Amino acid sequence: MATRKITITVPEELVESIKERVDARGVSAYIAAAAAHQDEMDRLRELAERLEEEHGPVTDGEYQAALDRISAVDAWHDERQSQSDQAA
Repeated sequence: MATRKITITVPEELVESIKERVDARGVSAYIAAAAAHQDEMDRLRELAERLEEEHGPVTDGEYQAALDRISAVDAWHDERQSQSDQAA
């Protein structure tokens, strides 16, 4: 991926906090990853807004069904991981 150097203004305390976690060359990568994450979240929010306009808002029942499904998948994954750990 092509890169471009830009200038940004960041609170000094934030820069120092980041530098405690990464070396000097890693600051750009750290900030780029944070910006990429925010861009993904913005795109997801835009998609959710478009879907809500087209299909209406998610009902409480639909929301709960999604949470239940996520819990079931997590439990399945945890069980498989546990079996894999026991086999090793």
